[in-house]
Amino acid sequence: MYCPFCRNPDSRVVDSRMTDDGAAIKRRRQCPECGRRFSTVEAASLSVIKRSGVGEPFSRSKVISGVRKACQGRPVTEDDLALLAQEVEEAIRASGAAEIQAHQVGLSILGPLQKLDQIAYLRFASVYQDFESLEDFEKAIAVLRQNPSPGLDSGVAAGNLRGASATDGASASSGASASATSVSSELG
Repeated sequence: MYCPFCRNPDSRVVDSRMTDDGAAIKRRRQCPECGRRFSTVEAASLSVIKRSGVGEPFSRSKVISGVRKACQGRPVTEDDLALLAQEVEEAIRASGAAEIQAHQVGLSILGPLQKLDQIAYLRFASVYQDFESLEDFEKAIAVLRQNPSPGLDSGVAAGNLRGASATDGASASSGASASATSVSSELG
């Protein structure tokens, strides 16, 4: 790490701390050349590979926007969506992969979304599992009825099918937040 003051290519770590959410490490460094101190923040990268082959950083906000479409008109709050996106990111990071296909991100949303709202789950699944007919919906509903998920909404398990239409392409394909090392200086 170069010193931001004198550009010396060497620095000594004085202190290391994990950030509050545990997603990054903040390090206090000191330059042996000029003696000034600075901070770095280090986080592991997670890239999403889109269908075109282009990679971009994972983005919770893209997960939220895709799921929000499926949850339209449902009793799901912004906090619920934020927690779902966090759960999806944690599951993907737990796999240990530095890169993931965009379609896999969409599929990894299905489990947490089923627990959150089963109607939204059906809407989202219709896109990511390529439902092509009413039979595909019927099969998914039958599975939900056999294995109702304890969550905010069990409308499908109870037989309430209103609002179970497919949405027009909830795309949660890519994401944000990745490898970043930022430097902030402190006079001293």
